[in-house]
Amino acid sequence: MAEMVPAHLLEHVAERFRVLGDSTRLAILRTLLAEGELNVGELVERLGMSQANISKHLRTLADARMVHRRAEGTAAFYSVSDPSLPHLCDLVCDRLREQVEEDVRAFSAV
Repeated sequence: MAEMVPAHLLEHVAERFRVLGDSTRLAILRTLLAEGELNVGELVERLGMSQANISKHLRTLADARMVHRRAEGTAAFYSVSDPSLPHLCDLVCDRLREQVEEDVRAFSAV
């Protein structure tokens, strides 16, 4: 870490990682990052999950201020509101790719 987080804020950091530690929420974020603002029905269609499940996870993401909710008539549209998320996703995914490549090389040498 470039600058250490004070000890009294570590629980907030842990909560942020807990929110990101769910594959459904990651799928929602990935879809919103790739396609931009979508309504719940569009997310249900793209992800093949129930409306109740998507809505529950969107509420968690919105409470964590990672997505923004915009109401339009009876529809709610969601978009990624946290500018750190694309960078964080790139960082984690790039490292996972490196680890997989290392594993492939290690197993190929056997």
